[in-house]
Amino acid sequence: MPRVLSGLWIPCEGPVWLKRGIPNPSELFRAPSKSGPSQTPGAGIRRRFRWRQGLPPVAATTTLDKQTKARPTVLLSLFPVTSTMSGGWNTIESDAGVFTYLIEKLGVKDVQFEELTTLEPEELQQLGTVYGVIFLFKYPTGEERSETPKDGTYDHDAAQNLFFAAQTIQNACGTQAIVSLLLNREGEVEIGKELREFKEFAGEFPPELRGETLSNSDLIRETHNSFARSSPFVDETQRTATEDDDVFHFIAYTSINNTLYELDGLQPAPISHGPCTPSAFPTKIIPVLQRRIARYPATEIRFNLLACVKDLRIRAQEIGDEEELERQEDRRAQWLWENSLRRHNFVGFVGELLKGVVRAKLAEGEGAYEKWVEEAKGRSRKRREEARRQGVGEG
Repeated sequence: MPRVLSGLWIPCEGPVWLKRGIPNPSELFRAPSKSGPSQTPGAGIRRRFRWRQGLPPVAATTTLDKQTKARPTVLLSLFPVTSTMSGGWNTIESDAGVFTYLIEKLGVKDVQFEELTTLEPEELQQLGTVYGVIFLFKYPTGEERSETPKDGTYDHDAAQNLFFAAQTIQNACGTQAIVSLLLNREGEVEIGKELREFKEFAGEFPPELRGETLSNSDLIRETHNSFARSSPFVDETQRTATEDDDVFHFIAYTSINNTLYELDGLQPAPISHGPCTPSAFPTKIIPVLQRRIARYPATEIRFNLLACVKDLRIRAQEIGDEEELERQEDRRAQWLWENSLRRHNFVGFVGELLKGVVRAKLAEGEGAYEKWVEEAKGRSRKRREEARRQGVGEG
């Protein structure tokens, strides 16, 4: 374990202190910077350091609150600093193939995700070893935060004994829920070198700084963004959501220290749902999910539940089920293909296709293109009229 210290002075706008868990600065030396630190009001001031013994560069980020004059903190990241360190997080789909290959890219081994279509304990139990679940739901934007959760109890003390991070950036909740779940099951899951170092580094921080550390991790952010759909028409304008907006949120449920916890980065602390051993998790989690879903109108059906389980190919190999093993391999190949399609931008292809069709019609002779367009308009009007008549008849 690295040595730690309680405070350090770095010349900047006000005193700076280091949270316990930061490596001793005697092992760091200042690297010259060609461009001075950003002085944008309200923005973090970043300084480059270089880690001795051949480790990657690290960044010290000081958050300055000029309005409240609060004492700033320093956040060191063990991940390389790049010009896109403060870049955004794109939206990713709640999909078993996306999540499975995302954690593999992060270095996690022998774990996959399975989509659940029912809230039956048997469906979870038949998946074998279950590490937890990721739940996607519509977030109630018009509600105010209360001192107590609607279900369960806040366990503020547990934040010191498990990995819980506050969500500090939009669109990161899916990956944050996954990472939080896996880091809390490290004894049973091989999380890989990168996530292990991340946990060791950020584990001593309070939840707010853990969230900042995760959000500023190039590795985690770039891996997350590599599974986003490619689109040149994304509106990156940030605004506060209203009651009319459909805002969705990911949270994780897992058994930690024989307690069923809900890990929601938008809450002030982990939420305890009572005693729960890992083996009892498939049974204990169902009523918790049912109570949450029951808080929504009966017409709300936009939920998604993904189970984090041991690689089903391993179980098939252990019991000698060749047919199941082949089926799982085929699914992996299909997931890989779908992920490739997600990353591809088809706008250029569609544009060239349309130009080719128009070119072919123009080559048929004068007036052919105009005639083709008018025929298409006529067919469209006919379909609308037919649909309108059917609608009147059914009424």
